[in-house]
Amino acid sequence: MTTLDHYIHAATRDNTRESYRSAIRHFEIEWGGFLPATTDSIARYLVAHAETLAVNTLRHRLAALAQWHIDQGFPDPTKAPVVRQVLRGIQALHPAVEKRAKPLQLEHLEQVVQWLDATTSAARSASDRAAELRHARNKAILLLGFWRGFRGDELTRLQIEHVEVVPGEGMTCYFPQTKGDRTYQGTSFKAPALSRLCPVDAYLEWMAVSHLREGPAFRAVNRWGHLGETGMHTDSLAPLLRTMLAEAGIASAELYSSHSLRRGFANWATSNGWDLKTLMEYVGWKNVQSAMRYVDSADPFAKHRIERAITGASRDRAPIVTRL
Repeated sequence: MTTLDHYIHAATRDNTRESYRSAIRHFEIEWGGFLPATTDSIARYLVAHAETLAVNTLRHRLAALAQWHIDQGFPDPTKAPVVRQVLRGIQALHPAVEKRAKPLQLEHLEQVVQWLDATTSAARSASDRAAELRHARNKAILLLGFWRGFRGDELTRLQIEHVEVVPGEGMTCYFPQTKGDRTYQGTSFKAPALSRLCPVDAYLEWMAVSHLREGPAFRAVNRWGHLGETGMHTDSLAPLLRTMLAEAGIASAELYSSHSLRRGFANWATSNGWDLKTLMEYVGWKNVQSAMRYVDSADPFAKHRIERAITGASRDRAPIVTRL
């Protein structure tokens, strides 16, 4: 790889690059398409998967195919009017309700942490190094992910040398690049030290038991208690969280994902008086639409608002007295 190629490669996030490669494999290998593609083949590809893939997934596949053609110096067939019309037709005939992860409630967070504390103590007493490491790591992931509203890829990309801890005050997590950082300025996120359910204490406990000093903060632990050299894969966080919740006795654990931490914090913050601007600045959302996808209304059916109006109208209505 030349120096030029090295810098071009660095301009795209690893997650984006891998997801685009997966999309190209799907088009070529699983569907049997040919590259460079024609407008007709792109349209037929969309039609072939209209009933099985979500519209957003199809849009992502088009973006990957468009990027492949641009990178290889070919005309982009995904911008043709017929492709756009087919995509609009699929959206009209196969509308889908966006699936959202169930937000993790504060009481459930506390229940899981209590379970993790108990299992960590039991593992330590039994000299089960692997279990002790997993539970300490999972507690740090859970609390830091919740109180900072981190995405799964941010948790898995966190580097120890980019974390600064001020005991009793808080910790700063620096990311050279985040999803919304298109200019590669880097972003720092601060997490507070709390009197209970503290993400800072959980992180320091994990550092102490793991003896890690540099590299990825959160890594896989094998059956012998050995830590991996690389960071955990983002896709491993959802099953990890579901397993934790199920073993801690949380109902419907299968409805949760790594986004549940972010949504859980957003709902906790708004229900405790945080305005949307403050929440956006804290979490790092750049636009209102992104923030609103994570925030559930405290009165989703407008029941309480309507009931108050009905009750108020009844009280204001003067009683009619009939004189005989």
